[in-house]
Amino acid sequence: MKVLPFTIPVPEGQTIIVQEEIQSHFYPHLHRHAEIQITWIKRGEGTLLAGNSMHSFKAGEVYVLGANLPHLFRSSPEYFDESNKLDVQELTIFFDPAGKLSALFDMAEMQAVKAFFEKWQVGFKIPVEVMDAFREQIDMVQHTGGVYRMSVFLRMINLLMGIENLQPLSAASHTQPLTDPEGMRIASVLNYIMHNYSSALTLEDVALQAHLTPNAFCRYFKKHTRVTFVAFVNKVRVNQACKLLLNGELNNIADVAYSCGFSSVNNFNLTFKKIMGKTPRDYVNDYTRRVK
Repeated sequence: MKVLPFTIPVPEGQTIIVQEEIQSHFYPHLHRHAEIQITWIKRGEGTLLAGNSMHSFKAGEVYVLGANLPHLFRSSPEYFDESNKLDVQELTIFFDPAGKLSALFDMAEMQAVKAFFEKWQVGFKIPVEVMDAFREQIDMVQHTGGVYRMSVFLRMINLLMGIENLQPLSAASHTQPLTDPEGMRIASVLNYIMHNYSSALTLEDVALQAHLTPNAFCRYFKKHTRVTFVAFVNKVRVNQACKLLLNGELNNIADVAYSCGFSSVNNFNLTFKKIMGKTPRDYVNDYTRRVK
């Protein structure tokens, strides 16, 4: 299963690539590419895996992903159920400062821009206070062409650089691309976890996906993700639990715990508080107070 690296198709005569897609769910495999990616989630929700970190995402949000940052917009489980007749929509801009745009980014006037994207290779989410203005810029890039598209693109980049208090998506830089064998192996492991977190995942089962012994797998996983296998699985499960708690689709906390793969409610409560800093019940109560 070769999912790393991923090649972005480049239309003839274009250096700034715009793709809008409507499909049943987002591309379901971990991948990376040389291009910087700006994605506007128009419809859909799920979990973003960026580098070694996870984040819930929903419609209306915009994400900037650095070059060669392994990532996956994993749709929520209901999008894989054909009977729901759900779909997702995304609008993405791709550009490669080291490719056909290198002459532009090597100009003296662009050195600050180049340094900005090198610093933020770990990616970030566009803050809510500038979200509307930034979505408007993305829309303009999509609906313009030629020299005017380049002008709008530079205006969008200038807006990016003026945003304060950005928060990184990943806790580690991934500027060094993985080799194909490494990429295939770690992608297979992460995809397996993302698809099976709700079941009783064992170290032996996941190690088998990497064709390693359990001990060798633990060292391998920590090297490539900067976190332990158990910590990663717990984060995946808690991330999904947060969505279920706020959606109110299940009857109680116990149902949420078991549906996310936890073996007991007590273990769920302890793990949730360790990761989120508060109990599941407090998490729901705090959210309810904020939206009133």
